[in-house]
Amino acid sequence: MIQWTSLIATCTKLHQKLSYRMTMGDEVEDMFVLLNEVKRQIPSVTAVCSGAIASDYQRLRVESVCSRLGLVSLAYLWKQDQSLLLQEMITNGIVAITVKVAAMGLDPRKHLGKDIGFLKSYLHRLKELYGINVCGEGGEYETLTLDCPLFLKARIVLDEFDVIMESSEAIAPVGILHPLAFHLENKEESNSISGIDKTSEICPENVGFVYEVQGDFLQSSEATCQSAAEVTKLDAVAEHRLRISRTKSYSTFSICCWLQDSCHTSAGLQEDLEVVLKKIELELVGCGFNWENVLYVHLYIADMNKFTIANETYVRYITQEKCPFGVPSRSTIELPLLQVGLGSANIEVLVANDQSKRVLHVQSISCWAPSCIGPYSQATWHKEILHMAGQLGLDPPTMTLSNGGPSAELEQALENSEAVAKCFSCSISTSAILFVVYCSAYVPSPERYKIQDKLETFLKQMRLFESERENISKALDPIFLYLLVPDLPKRALVELKPVLYAPEEMDMAIGTMQDLSSVRMPSYWGFQHADWHDSCFQKCVVHGKICAVILCFTSELVEKICFDSLGGGKDNGNYPLSVQGRQMESVLRFCIYLLDKLYMQTNFSWEDTKNLRFYFPTSIGLPVEVLSLMLNNAFNELAEMDQRVIIGEEPIFNLVPVLGAGSSATSMDNILTCELFASKS
Repeated sequence: MIQWTSLIATCTKLHQKLSYRMTMGDEVEDMFVLLNEVKRQIPSVTAVCSGAIASDYQRLRVESVCSRLGLVSLAYLWKQDQSLLLQEMITNGIVAITVKVAAMGLDPRKHLGKDIGFLKSYLHRLKELYGINVCGEGGEYETLTLDCPLFLKARIVLDEFDVIMESSEAIAPVGILHPLAFHLENKEESNSISGIDKTSEICPENVGFVYEVQGDFLQSSEATCQSAAEVTKLDAVAEHRLRISRTKSYSTFSICCWLQDSCHTSAGLQEDLEVVLKKIELELVGCGFNWENVLYVHLYIADMNKFTIANETYVRYITQEKCPFGVPSRSTIELPLLQVGLGSANIEVLVANDQSKRVLHVQSISCWAPSCIGPYSQATWHKEILHMAGQLGLDPPTMTLSNGGPSAELEQALENSEAVAKCFSCSISTSAILFVVYCSAYVPSPERYKIQDKLETFLKQMRLFESERENISKALDPIFLYLLVPDLPKRALVELKPVLYAPEEMDMAIGTMQDLSSVRMPSYWGFQHADWHDSCFQKCVVHGKICAVILCFTSELVEKICFDSLGGGKDNGNYPLSVQGRQMESVLRFCIYLLDKLYMQTNFSWEDTKNLRFYFPTSIGLPVEVLSLMLNNAFNELAEMDQRVIIGEEPIFNLVPVLGAGSSATSMDNILTCELFASKS
């Protein structure tokens, strides 16, 4: 407990926007000065605990100050049920009286100076009538604590006070209690005011110490504020090593950058990451954008042991100062990049051409969901699509991984995802379009089946609960992709990345195949429609809005594709093809053929593509430049055969090496896997 002596707070509320930015003279700077002095006089202080329950305005200001001072924000009341919380406070002997009321149904003359225990029933009645917050989180009332279990020796007794009316409006008058006289009452000589004496349950040695921090001045917060990290200037990197891909949609598109260097040794994670981040930054500027336009970042690194280095490099480019509308969400995965001739870092960003995104960035540690202390957000909403950050199985209040293996981690990650989804008035059980599940190579093969079983069971039970509780009749049928990767942050066994459809008003219309009986479907490269084609893909379509597709090609399907292909076995003079190479060329062509057919059937086009990823296992033994050339050639051939398809100078796809991939956690042995996401927005 800290007591501040002789601080004269002179600041007022100047910066009134939701997200706070340092503003000299604002009342938040008083808190900065206080906590900065606390850190100076008591260096052991590393965290700040606040009572924010539902107010983003309050939480963001505390988090801003903590971030500037290198302190951890603790908000263990965040998102808790206010009715239960009010009862818990009363039960635990907290005696708090109202010192300000400003809500419909609260009369200063009747309700000022009243204990919250006395007002509890009336507050719940007002909640039913007018929807007030029973804990006063919406400013309905303010309180003064006269007694609580932490007050070991005495309680405060208010002897005399005045009621000062700030507003006498008939609907919601505003009044303030002004104390005139009070005294301390020894707890050993009388009973608790509320009739509940909890002091015997508190041991003095567990309470800690009371510190008195003294100071008679208000120092400038500007002098002690951490300065923004300067961007490291790099020597020019040869253009033949840098590779860029970009989807062609104007409104929302992906940019991917990597270092293709099969002939040289990687310079190391920090330098490689700086190169690709700088290149993407230049690409954004060239489009008239900057980092504040980025919705999501996929950070792929070659060695998770160097995660700290990766994060320190990342924060020199993507900061809250550069992203006033909110930092993008992020997932971080270790991939076998070096094994396929790539550098130590690969970055993919999703970019929007407007500032209509909404970001959820809670940096405080709480019981709600894992905090995002760094410059990345739990979720980013943009044009009805909720892009959620990669979720680990972290226990929110302790920020440690759940015990019990991969299925326990996945269950916790699902609960965390649901907590985030509820902030956007949706649920992962009814609004999910796509689940990408990253499985660490540390998960034993026999344990992998539990991951899929846990995911399916959890979603089924949650959907049943949601339908019974809110009578939900409409729900999306999500698609699933399981990826086997070398490692994950914190040595987690599972990481979950959900994408949700979250419109302002739920008017969900599940997509169906268009009736194309009168339309002649194309037969590129000699491929003809066959019933077995349906076994290659999963799709989730929101009619006229979203088209998400997962294509999975097992060794059995590859045999069928190569048998049906008429032109897939021809050598291309640009690169020598082994039998395996010719098979892959046929599979890539068939993949593009199938995507094009699905686009036609769902009334989408290649220009609607937001991201297109091809996951390939390192075991296929083909260099990434060969696969890239194969795909480029296939898209160019498609454009020559069909004028609907326009191909630019840059590829529209991202090649992602993995240890394995599949639509099932038990059989991540695809020869090739494709993930496509398209939207009309």
